Amino acid sequence: MKPDWDKLSADYAEHPSVVIADVDCTTDGGKPVCEEYEVKGYPTIKYFTDETDEKGDAYQGARSLSALQDFVKDKLETKCLVDDPEACDEKEVAYIAKMQAKDAAAIVKEITRLEGISSTGKMAPDKKIWMLKRMAILKQL
Repeated sequence: MKPDWDKLSADYAEHPSVVIADVDCTTDGGKPVCEEYEVKGYPTIKYFTDETDEKGDAYQGARSLSALQDFVKDKLETKCLVDDPEACDEKEVAYIAKMQAKDAAAIVKEITRLEGISSTGKMAPDKKIWMLKRMAILKQL
């Protein structure tokens, strides 16, 4: 499974709304993370969306690369498109309108600001999701 996971991670390395990561629960750095997110067996795959609680949900599907890719496309990728906002929620539509009214320099400034916030570490799950949604929108403008 590890080679498929690494390939999936590489495929989404630059994606604005999907983060594929792994944690080694046997290391000093990984143990606290695994304890916090209640990982008890290995390998465990957890995912986080608007619908999951802050500890995420355990992925129960097949573990082939194609199954993992399908899951990410169906459940985790951003569906809100600036050019076709039908799948966007009200907050996203309002943000699109707000940012479309700004010039390119303001958009770059906002991307830089959000990237700075994201690099500071911990953030409430709902705030992180909203930040990722904004980043996804900004990268489409």
